[in-house]
Amino acid sequence: MKELEVKKIDLTGVELTYANLANSLFGLEWNQIDQAPWQTQFPINPEVKFQVAYDQESIYVHYDVQEEFVKAQYIRPNENIWEDSCVEFFISFDDRKTYYNLEFNVLGAGLIGYGTSDKASRNRLTSEEILSVSSFTQVKNLQGKKSWNIILAIPISLFGKTVDDLRGKTVQANFYKCGDSLPNPHFVAWNPIDVPNPNFHLPEFFGEIKFQ
Repeated sequence: MKELEVKKIDLTGVELTYANLANSLFGLEWNQIDQAPWQTQFPINPEVKFQVAYDQESIYVHYDVQEEFVKAQYIRPNENIWEDSCVEFFISFDDRKTYYNLEFNVLGAGLIGYGTSDKASRNRLTSEEILSVSSFTQVKNLQGKKSWNIILAIPISLFGKTVDDLRGKTVQANFYKCGDSLPNPHFVAWNPIDVPNPNFHLPEFFGEIKFQ
């Protein structure tokens, strides 16, 4: 199981733009999303890495993606975001009993769910709650090589009244990249997953992250 320490940052007086946030995260560790449990079925995988930090108001996740195809069909909350060029962040605050799944495409359109790993019992958050997550993106096409970045600013208040001060807390999480309807579909993760078919909704395979 992988472990990750998350540093606290100070954004006092910082205007929230992609450039300013990326600069505030500069120097933090990049972590690879390079576990490909289903490599045999889906042999072509993107290059993906992420940074994560927090302050008193939000968790910040910065993804850097290089992939052959970039797709962005969905633009509204709770649409089939996972079919696009999509990054995901799953997090549990109660030792894997329940968890949130946050899924965002290259446009910053999002889907967020909450509940147990029984998909039938999971609930989607409202459009208003999903839109409270700010996203900052950039896309590049350099000599035919496509890359994109997204920073998610996830309000801690999104996770309810039981989660307030993150300092010193250890939680369980995993980070993913997928694209179910891309010409080369793929499913890669930060922490390894050991099941025969693609499934990210397995909290038993979450790693641990500790907020410093």
